[in-house]
Amino acid sequence: MDEASNPRGYAWAVSAGFNAALAAISTKLSLHQFIRYGLVLLFNVTMWGCYVNSLKALSSLQATVTNFATNFISSGLAGFFLFHEPLSFQWFAGALLIIIGVVILSNSSVEKKVSTD
Repeated sequence: MDEASNPRGYAWAVSAGFNAALAAISTKLSLHQFIRYGLVLLFNVTMWGCYVNSLKALSSLQATVTNFATNFISSGLAGFFLFHEPLSFQWFAGALLIIIGVVILSNSSVEKKVSTD
């Protein structure tokens, strides 16, 4: 894998995480149940497409952890800002540790994937 495609893989993984969070958020919206299910389906299908694309450029560990971290942090912040759910100090400490872990993994010496594009 060349270094230029690595950021693209992370962009796909972050996009997958945001779409997963949007699927969870859409279940809390006060819309007709049919529309909520449609949004969940749309965001989940989009999330899987983005995740598969991230796996083409990153190791499965890097793609999964980046996806999870983005989903966790964006879901928590959306709950706080949109639905006024409380977030404790422990949540913020955990989020910070997750971010640090993602940075460490992204800079680690994980075997580079060879692009077949």
